[in-house]
Amino acid sequence: MASRYPGYDVLAKRNSVSWNDQTRAVIDARLAIDPDQHRFFTDTEWQTMRALCDRIVPQTVARPHYAPVAAMVDEKLHKDSRDGYRDARLPPMREAWRRGLAALDGEAKGRYGRRFHEIDPLQQDAVLTSVQNGQTQHRGWRDLPPQVFFTKRLLHDIVSSYYAHPAAWNEIGFGGPASPRGYVRMNFDRRDPWEAAEARPGREQQARRENARV
Repeated sequence: MASRYPGYDVLAKRNSVSWNDQTRAVIDARLAIDPDQHRFFTDTEWQTMRALCDRIVPQTVARPHYAPVAAMVDEKLHKDSRDGYRDARLPPMREAWRRGLAALDGEAKGRYGRRFHEIDPLQQDAVLTSVQNGQTQHRGWRDLPPQVFFTKRLLHDIVSSYYAHPAAWNEIGFGGPASPRGYVRMNFDRRDPWEAAEARPGREQQARRENARV
């Protein structure tokens, strides 16, 4: 699928006045995360987690950057970087993830006889839909509300990790953190000169030229 922001790469702003040293340090740390490394999840949990992330935010290989979502969530859990709040119906973040992944595997085994990462994508989607709708069968969900886990933990951590990475910013034309430059033109259908230009029918090359100057 063609990019909505052809020629745009948010990392071209790295050494510009758009970002300060603190912003560069934060983004560099995210870019340095090894997609194959895990320090919190066990090897068994890691297999399930990677398969899960591939279903929630599937990424094609035909892109200049890749968001290592599973590794980003693992890093958050390894550092125990909490959100400052949690739904009282769920256990603490680390425990919720361990129990949730085990229950996800149990659900897959009960339905298809294999763990979550071993079943095909359509079967994985069926398992996730059952969790989302609270129509689970495995006993691992007995004290872990599946719908709450799906919305408040699974989606929250995976999707927020994805959209914290420059790969996703390129996809949506986001200019990155507004420090120190900030954003000025906040009205509908207006953009600052350092923001990405969206390609419109018949104006793809114009957008590409504009994005090359951002």
